[in-house]
Amino acid sequence: MGSTRFLAHGLRRESGSVTSSSSWVQRSLTFDLHRFNIVGQWAVTTSVDFSLAQLISVIILLSTGGKNGGGYEASKYVIMCFHGGILLLHAIINSLPISVMSFFGQVAAAWNLLGVLLLMILIPSVAKHKASAEFVFTHFNTDTGEGIDNGVYIFVLGLLVSQYTLLGYDASAHMTEETKSADLNGPRGIISSIAISIIFGWGYLIGITFTVTNIPYLLSEDNDAGGYAIAEVFYLAFKDRYGSGVGGIICLGIVAVAIFFCGMSSITSNSRMAYAFSRDGAMPFSSVWHKVNEQEVPVNAVWLSAVIAFCMALTSLESYVAFEAMVSIATIGSYIAYALPTLFRVTLARKSFVPGPFNLGRFSILAGWVAVLWVITISVLFSLPVAYPITTETLNYAPVAVGGLLILTVSAWVLSARHWFTGPITNIDNS
Repeated sequence: MGSTRFLAHGLRRESGSVTSSSSWVQRSLTFDLHRFNIVGQWAVTTSVDFSLAQLISVIILLSTGGKNGGGYEASKYVIMCFHGGILLLHAIINSLPISVMSFFGQVAAAWNLLGVLLLMILIPSVAKHKASAEFVFTHFNTDTGEGIDNGVYIFVLGLLVSQYTLLGYDASAHMTEETKSADLNGPRGIISSIAISIIFGWGYLIGITFTVTNIPYLLSEDNDAGGYAIAEVFYLAFKDRYGSGVGGIICLGIVAVAIFFCGMSSITSNSRMAYAFSRDGAMPFSSVWHKVNEQEVPVNAVWLSAVIAFCMALTSLESYVAFEAMVSIATIGSYIAYALPTLFRVTLARKSFVPGPFNLGRFSILAGWVAVLWVITISVLFSLPVAYPITTETLNYAPVAVGGLLILTVSAWVLSARHWFTGPITNIDNS
């Protein structure tokens, strides 16, 4: 759904014929995009809900005394149980009627906006020790504890955090079939989500950074939060001021609820994507995942997304390095799926593409090329080592994970899918 469906319509000639949609090249690219997109989105859900499970374990640790006060430290198996429970709740919520999900979506939007606004004001106000404006806006920390001291290299790696947090802004596209006036409201949803994230995200980061005074301690595994930096920031702000970190724990609860809503929306996006790909026949057992219940909810696809997200997280029990490599598909795989349709738009379909009512006009080609070049750049950055010296534990396995997915996808196409996959099934008037 969303970006990959561009291939069904973007290469269409203005005369209305869709002869190119049956071409071997287009079908192959569409099939590969399907796989990269859906696997990347499953990895997003895995990472979001796993991070929530870790945050819950930190909240429990701080609530029971902290690491230095004999607090309870959850094992990796307990964290996995948290992860499974969160996914279960998300699957149940996403199985409810669309009207109920719409209500949850509105609550989530309000919670995120008000929560961020509260934290960006409250934490700096409570913090007893504050950093100077000079530190916040000019200090560049090179003490990463990962054996890297080159400023340029550290800056480049820092870009990756923002790239990960920007994932999922295409969620509006995945929900277009359940959106009124989707040709206008879908793009507006994408643009507005980015604009709101820029404004509130920037304010939140600035506010929190003013409370950071001892970076090495915040990153140390010997602090009360066990090295969970943002939790330690919240905890210390209230503990230094009032002698108790309870207020900080409550603030972490606000963050946890926001992450919960994020994971919930991720399952929603995953299920609609799985539903659309199954409708196109691009997934194994497509007839199962393409079914909807009497409320028009693709329940089977919802539970498939939750189960796969849980299975992907199981790798963390054996090797956290393997888990990180798998989750890296969330970023690289998803961005590849975003960039390829854009590349086709500015090359093969530059003259034949028929813009919708919401478009960038004469700036669309420029914006498209900037987007493609940027994705190429960050794909290289995500493949760089993030720690030195390089060992089996510090090697960046992202290229291996993405390369493995590419090999599996291409093999599936050559050995099987090319014989039966005909491309996206259109459900709109091509005239």
